[in-house]
Amino acid sequence: MRGPTNDVLPDGLALFTDLYELRMARAYLTLGMTARATFSLAVRALPASRNLLLACGVDDVIDLVLGLRFDAASLEALRRLGEFPEEFLAWLGSFRFSGDIDAVAEGTPVFAEEPLIEITAPIAEAQLLETLVMNQVGVQTLLASKALRVVLAAAGRTVVDFGGRRAQGIDAALAGARAFHVAGVAATSIVLAGVRHGIPVVGTMAHSFVQAFADEAAAFEAYASLYPDTTLLVDTYDTLDGVRRVIALAKALGPACRIRGIRLDSGDLAALARAARAMLDAAGLPQLQIFASGGLDEHRVAALIAAGAPIDAFGIGTEMSVSADTPALDLAYKLAAYAGEPRTKLAPGKRILPGRKQVFRAEGDVIGLAAEPLDGTPLLRPVVRGGARVAPPATLAEARRTAAEAVARLPPRLRALGPAEPAYPVALSPGLAATLAALQARHALSP
Repeated sequence: MRGPTNDVLPDGLALFTDLYELRMARAYLTLGMTARATFSLAVRALPASRNLLLACGVDDVIDLVLGLRFDAASLEALRRLGEFPEEFLAWLGSFRFSGDIDAVAEGTPVFAEEPLIEITAPIAEAQLLETLVMNQVGVQTLLASKALRVVLAAAGRTVVDFGGRRAQGIDAALAGARAFHVAGVAATSIVLAGVRHGIPVVGTMAHSFVQAFADEAAAFEAYASLYPDTTLLVDTYDTLDGVRRVIALAKALGPACRIRGIRLDSGDLAALARAARAMLDAAGLPQLQIFASGGLDEHRVAALIAAGAPIDAFGIGTEMSVSADTPALDLAYKLAAYAGEPRTKLAPGKRILPGRKQVFRAEGDVIGLAAEPLDGTPLLRPVVRGGARVAPPATLAEARRTAAEAVARLPPRLRALGPAEPAYPVALSPGLAATLAALQARHALSP
């Protein structure tokens, strides 16, 4: 399922913008500044713990942009602020995005300063979109990039999203589940995410169910009678005693046994997994899998695999759902051109690459001007022209496949958890470098 396109969006979403975006839009219109502008969305620098980022949320935010409307309630709320004239409110009331959008494909690996999206439209239109675009693409790219590390660390073993309850709100949990799936996470525990995005939904059981019974064996028997294909949580009391009770239940069920496995949620997971695997195999139950959860991140997953722990699948919660080691990206949505002229910013550490751009990927990446004929595969593609989609949004399966194939083509060092040495090469084209240098010289000479 996808969000609305070209329909009125609910809950006053158009007001999800910083006040200064509205103030600038009004100023542009009042001052007669109606020429087209290009804004670029890019990450200024990769976080120290990331060798790459996985672009995500691009298609979602384009749908939101095309459906953005200021309804009567939103306009009245702005009227009550007492600073916007009726002419501007009328302009907002008739707002329909009329510009162009170029964007990378959902699931594309990206690097510092590379545009994920470029929006070209009358400057007031493009300015209004800043907060929404940064928020939506920022959170999904952040979470997809974290999930990719977990998936790579799992080395082919199943990874499941368990983090909805610890995510930073409902929106983040739902966006996260989608982003995780693009990055290769197999399923989610959040039912609404499954319904909304078509992601497989899975669940085991909680300790509370076991606690509610007089003994653990009775809890297992009752749960398996209702959910024969279940995975049973064995660490409420003594973990290996729990495994023994699962074995006893499986033997009692005989050929009718459909129990899928056991879940370990605490303790020395490597040692417990080895002991549990030996017990299950000795009991003639090699088909029962071992599922591990409990405070895991990519480093703990990698350590468990390196230790030879016979774990078949991992449930990852808090660390992935809040991207605990890197909770934010240095993301910027900045003016790169206005009225046909390139624009830049020279603040230290916050430069803006001027003009409409393209990213060309070969052995490394080159960021160039859109009109430059350069070697390599262009990453930015036309998605919207004149306010209408010219390329359909990717399905979740297509985005997931794009991510998997693109990541597999990158040098192996980028898929490691440690810093890549050397880092992935990203250069400026001769045309872009010359344009930037000319602007730097011009502004340096300005009085």
